[in-house]
Amino acid sequence: MLDYRFILLLMLAIAIGWFLGRWSKQKQRYRPASQETGLNRDYFQGLNFLLSDQPNEAIESFIRTLEINSDTLPAHLALARLFRKKGDVERAIKMHQNLLARPDLSRQDQLRVQMALALDYDSIGLLDRSEHLLVDVLKEPLPDATRIRALTKLIKLYEKEQEWDSALQATQRLGKDQNALIKKSAAHYACELAEQSYQQHNTKQAMAHLKTALSYDANCVRASLMMAEIFSSQQQWKMAISRLRQIETQDRYFVSEALPYLKSCYQSLNKLSDYEQYLRDCLSHTPSASIILALTELVFMQQGAIAAGLFLTQELKHRPSIKGFNRLIDLHLEYGSASAKESLQTLKSLTSALEESKPQYQCYQCGYAAKQLTWHCPSCKNWSSIRPIQGLEGE
Repeated sequence: MLDYRFILLLMLAIAIGWFLGRWSKQKQRYRPASQETGLNRDYFQGLNFLLSDQPNEAIESFIRTLEINSDTLPAHLALARLFRKKGDVERAIKMHQNLLARPDLSRQDQLRVQMALALDYDSIGLLDRSEHLLVDVLKEPLPDATRIRALTKLIKLYEKEQEWDSALQATQRLGKDQNALIKKSAAHYACELAEQSYQQHNTKQAMAHLKTALSYDANCVRASLMMAEIFSSQQQWKMAISRLRQIETQDRYFVSEALPYLKSCYQSLNKLSDYEQYLRDCLSHTPSASIILALTELVFMQQGAIAAGLFLTQELKHRPSIKGFNRLIDLHLEYGSASAKESLQTLKSLTSALEESKPQYQCYQCGYAAKQLTWHCPSCKNWSSIRPIQGLEGE
């Protein structure tokens, strides 16, 4: 199988050969013979290194062959990007620094190189240097596409540094150019600020940040859960319930996360019948294992273990789950015979071990799985991409 670097270098060699042929026709009258010979020597020497399986030496020869100007700058930047992607970041940095040291580059070309150098520094964790370069770039008058690209990179840089306020300010600078992904990220930046304020017992500031989050993304479940927590801490049960019930329309997969808080709020208002009606409504159009189990608990409280077991058995026929099966075993242990209980306990230990070994959440973008809910995927770095797992092993 051919090495991808060999293929890339071969393509580069062909491109350089084409450039040389083009320039030789256009500038043949004006170029000294010694210079033309030097260019061709470097080019053919690069080909020789390439065919001799000496890619590093070939790259150096081709770099010497390429005259640095606006036409060839993309080739230099592409080579540096290749170095960065294969882990040779120091070489990419050196190339970019050498380009910036040339006084004959136009200002726009210098800005392109600065942005590329910022990515180099970012990739090796020199975030301050990367930030300074991007901030300097954004001080210049830029084409819209370049400005958006630079701001987007700066926002992601602030995210890495957990400078949430700076990330929000950079997002605001995008104005109407904010896409859905940026808005979703900005909502979580505001939630991060809300968490900081809430930990400092500044609930007013926390609520202000959460409202900002919802202004960026009206479907931000995290903001609704946090608002409900603050309302509950202030015993504003109806406000908390209103916010928790809204989660069903924001993202139905997160209803299961709201149920424990909803039950607590309805109990505080002494309105468990309203809670039961809400669960039955959810069961009809957004069923899940958590909803079935919550209803099972209410039946158990009102009618006992046998009625709860019958209800759960009927529901598991339509939506089987390990969680539901484990609870059914518990209910049978309530009224089973002594001999049956021993067998059920053995079965319970096996199914409980199976349930505990399985992750409860998964990223729908990259497949990362976890037992705890996190709003930022540590694998693909997306926000709000992790949800409760659905199906037999989940909801």
